[in-house]
Amino acid sequence: MSTLTVLQVGPGTSLQDLGRPGFSDTGLGAAGAADRGSAALANRMVGNRPDAAVLEALLGSVTLRTDRHVVAAVTGAPCPVEVTAADGRTRGAAPHAVLTLAPGDVLRLGRPTSGLRAYVAVRGGFAVEPVLGSRSWDSLARLGPPPVSDGDVLPVGNAAEGWPVVDAVAPPSPTSPGVPVVLDVVPGPRDDWFDPGWRTALTGQVHHVTPDSDRVGVRTTAAEALVRAVHRELPSEGVETGSLQVPPEGHPVLFLADHPVTGGYPVVAVLTPDAVDRAAQLRPGDPVRFRIVR
Repeated sequence: MSTLTVLQVGPGTSLQDLGRPGFSDTGLGAAGAADRGSAALANRMVGNRPDAAVLEALLGSVTLRTDRHVVAAVTGAPCPVEVTAADGRTRGAAPHAVLTLAPGDVLRLGRPTSGLRAYVAVRGGFAVEPVLGSRSWDSLARLGPPPVSDGDVLPVGNAAEGWPVVDAVAPPSPTSPGVPVVLDVVPGPRDDWFDPGWRTALTGQVHHVTPDSDRVGVRTTAAEALVRAVHRELPSEGVETGSLQVPPEGHPVLFLADHPVTGGYPVVAVLTPDAVDRAAQLRPGDPVRFRIVR
């Protein structure tokens, strides 16, 4: 079995797959990759099954050494990629390209120019021990393979089902500094709990991501808060990934992969799946605009 040794890793790096859906009745969320589109793309590029585990790296900052020949790909946040051979020679590499690594090669991801999460897939997937059928780390439940640390040895599995059919794919369009990221939302289910002006407060101004954001949710702030029209207590009810839950201060919290399965604040709208992937790449301070699509 091939392995990759973690020489250096930044905080918040974990293994993720499609998650563990089906346990909400026990209070356990699905978790899984925060940017599911980027994780799925990385797996497709190396010929993996959709359920193969990938490495989710926060702000790049990952260095891995291979012990055998490995096919890999890096997607998500556009970070610098460098491959150094065992003899010290460095060769060109890039994100969103299929990488062929030889024994002793070192793969290094730098800090991305924009975005937050990069994904590393290897042909065969990372074969750490699953927990309840998934290799995803759930930061809220503290369940699953623990976050990746320096010195970890990650085995490569057999989750491949084909061979790469492309050398590279077009990277996503980069975000420009100071230009708001547009997130599409569908109103409800509790939009009737807010003052009729909630649409203007949500879509008519720029919101900013606050530093206290993580895989559970993206917290936002803006000049104008959403105002409740119904002030009675809302019994806890089920919430989905992408839900915009509005706490008493009136600034939406956007639920990501590790969100709780229930919430006691009204959900004014829910993001589309593509918008959830874009939200997973938001950094603290990034500007955001919400757009109602129906």
